[in-house]
Amino acid sequence: MTETVSAKGLRRHDLVRADPAAWAAWLGTRSDLAGHPHLGRWAEASRPLIVRRRLPGETGDAVPLGVPMPPSDGKRRIGLALPMDALTPMTAPGLADVAEHAPAAWGQTVTALVALGHRHGIAPRPFGALLWQAVTGLTYLSATSDLDLLWSCPVPVPTGLLAGLDAIARAAPMRIDGEILLPDGAGLHWRELHDAPEGGSVLAKSRDRVCLRPVGPMREPPTA
Repeated sequence: MTETVSAKGLRRHDLVRADPAAWAAWLGTRSDLAGHPHLGRWAEASRPLIVRRRLPGETGDAVPLGVPMPPSDGKRRIGLALPMDALTPMTAPGLADVAEHAPAAWGQTVTALVALGHRHGIAPRPFGALLWQAVTGLTYLSATSDLDLLWSCPVPVPTGLLAGLDAIARAAPMRIDGEILLPDGAGLHWRELHDAPEGGSVLAKSRDRVCLRPVGPMREPPTA
């Protein structure tokens, strides 16, 4: 499924597909990537790119993008930027959509996370190794992989979500990382938000900036 959206409407962690001609033109400027086993047909195979944070010194209207390589290729993270007219936004799959690609040992944890999201009206979506294995068909997961999830939330975060996530993470066979995504696109590490003291602040990352935000307006009030 695709949708029409402006470059300004794209947020960090959004997925896009690149026009094969634009991809080939960019790849032709990267002699260090010549002959790479996966990149030559990346766009032709409809494999996605992910919108990343703009780095210091990056300017212009091109969309900052990234693509991680599988562990067999050194887990290299490749950064690039392409114009919006060369990109097609892609609806990212939810955790439930890619559960079949997860290791068997993750099964109960994935089920619990999907159920937690359902209780709060949120569909968690992966953005790390599980996502890339599911959308590329390449091998990204290993015995030491984390499960990285995004939770799109209102402000304040729904009561009980962070506590429920913490309880699941404590019993999980893998580390559960990821972010709470606020309506303005800023991402907060869920564990930092959960553990921050009252009156504290947490790091918020968006496509164009990184800043500290106070915990108070974002976290659900403590129960009596």
